[in-house]
Amino acid sequence: MRLRACINREIRSFLTARGYLEVQTPVLAPHLIPESHLEVFATEQIAPDGGAQPRYLVPSPEVWHKQLLGSGYGSIFEIARCFRNGEQRGAHHNNEFTMLEYYSVDADHLDSIRVTEGLLQHLLGRLQRELQQYGQSAERLQKLQPPFARMSVREAVLQYSGIDLDRHQQSSELAEAAARIGIRAAAGDSWERVFNHILVDRVEPALPDQRPLVLIDYPAQVRTLAEPADDPRYSRRWELYAGGVELANCYAEERSAQRVQQFFAAEAKAKRSCRVPHSVDWNYCRWFGSQFPRCSGVALGVDRLVMLLSGETNMSGVILFAESDRMV
Repeated sequence: MRLRACINREIRSFLTARGYLEVQTPVLAPHLIPESHLEVFATEQIAPDGGAQPRYLVPSPEVWHKQLLGSGYGSIFEIARCFRNGEQRGAHHNNEFTMLEYYSVDADHLDSIRVTEGLLQHLLGRLQRELQQYGQSAERLQKLQPPFARMSVREAVLQYSGIDLDRHQQSSELAEAAARIGIRAAAGDSWERVFNHILVDRVEPALPDQRPLVLIDYPAQVRTLAEPADDPRYSRRWELYAGGVELANCYAEERSAQRVQQFFAAEAKAKRSCRVPHSVDWNYCRWFGSQFPRCSGVALGVDRLVMLLSGETNMSGVILFAESDRMV
C-alpha cells in the first residue's frame, strides 16, 4: 500500500506538471455509454417519497470525461474507481478496480504513446529506490522501460496465427480461418467475437515481453469511439502490453456527432442481450461536433501497473480486500 501511494503521487506529479487538470467525477451515473462487451452493476436512488430512479456504477469515467472535454476543460485526468460485472476471475481481474484515465487535447493516439512512455519512464526513475526495496531486479525493471515496441494488429495476428485480417473481412471467412488453426466459433458469432478469440487464444500469449509493446491500428469491426484510420478497415487505437499483461487502451477520440450516434445505436441494439441492461442518453452526441476538441484518451489499469512495478503476479497482492478474498 505504501508503494501504491507513491505510484499515485507520482502519476499526479507527472500529469499536473504537464498541464493536465485532475478531476473527480461521480461513481454513480443515470446513463452509461453502451458497450456490448461489458456488464455493469445496477442500483437505485430512492427518494424520500418512496420513488426510485435507476443508477449504474460506472465501468469507466469516460461518460463524464467526454462531457468535460466538450465543455472546454482541456487536458484532464482522473484516478477513478470503476466497476464491471460478470468479469472473469483471475490474476488480472477484479470487479472493482482503479483506472487512470487521461485525455490529451490537441493530440492523437500517436502523441499518447509518447505521453505514456514518459509516464512509465517517470515512475521507474522517481521510484527506483522504492522498487528495489520490494526486491525488483534491474533486469525485471528493464522489461518495463520505454521506448515501447510497436506492431500493428494485422501484423501480430498474421505472425502469431497465420491469418491475414485483410483477406478475411467477412465473419464466415474469419471463422473458417480460425477453425483451420483449431479455434471453433459458435454459429452466428460476429466478426468481432471471432477476432477476439484469435487475439486471446493465439496472439496475446505469444507477444514478446522483453519490453512494453503497443499493438496499434485495431480493426474497425471492433466497434469503439475511436476515429477511423486512413484505411477505413482500421481505427486509430492502440493497446499496451507490458510483462505479458494488457495494461492500457487508447483512442484518437471520435469527434463526429453522427458517428457517435451510429455507435450508440449499434451498441444499444447489441446490448439488449446483456444480463444487466442500462439507460442510454440518446442526446449524448450533443457534446460532439465542432466544439469537441481534437484529443486522445488513455485508460490505464492502476492495479495492474502496481502489480507489474512491485513484482506481484496477482492483482490481489496489491488490492485491499480483493474480491477473490471476499468470496463466500
